[in-house]
Amino acid sequence: MAMILDGDQVAGRGVATAPAIEATGITKEYGDGDNQVQILKGVDLTVRTGETLAIMGPSGSGKSTLLGCISGLDTVTGGTVVIGGEDITRLGENALASVRNRRIGFVFQTFNLIGTLSAQENVELPILLHGHGTVNPARRARELLDLVGLSHRRKHRPGQMSGGEQQRVAIARALANDPAIVFGDEPTGNLDSFNGELVMNLLTRMKEEMGKTLILVTHDARIAQRCDRTVYMHDGRLTDRPAAS
Repeated sequence: MAMILDGDQVAGRGVATAPAIEATGITKEYGDGDNQVQILKGVDLTVRTGETLAIMGPSGSGKSTLLGCISGLDTVTGGTVVIGGEDITRLGENALASVRNRRIGFVFQTFNLIGTLSAQENVELPILLHGHGTVNPARRARELLDLVGLSHRRKHRPGQMSGGEQQRVAIARALANDPAIVFGDEPTGNLDSFNGELVMNLLTRMKEEMGKTLILVTHDARIAQRCDRTVYMHDGRLTDRPAAS
């Protein structure tokens, strides 16, 4: 199993570096007694620093639950998740929130922008809440909106922008505190093919130019083909091949 799921085994890679994420034997259950449902069933996954990983699988297979558990958005029932050498399964909520704020960025299918704030203000918000005192929030937000090609839309609110523009703002927001790892849960799922390609180009550029580690849940095989590696969830377990139809 380690050979299948270890990012250091990706063809064409150089010398192994410390993993960005190392999950071992993670389980996730909801409910109790006769109502207990096991979503993750002993998942092992190593993601190499600087790797782009796609997680695919049918609806209900556990993809988004896995993403939540390895990113610290959700807790595991069993096993360990190590991010940047730190076992996050042993952390209290405040310490876990600090890890998310310092090391992790998120891009969601539904954008999750605050509708009453402008693009500029949406990108500034995580810096104001959790950023370092040496960073100027307004300057950083302008730089990131310029990076995603939206400097001319920085005063517009989400309702005044297209879906593709909103997702590009969401990418800028995900980069606000310069995280090492960016997670995307169906980041192109609400977009047409043109805007989906544009967003994927941005994510790829972010990985190549900034050295970010990207982990993307997707149903789109075209997105997966642009990643370094693809793994597949099926019935709460992870494999290197899609389930037989």
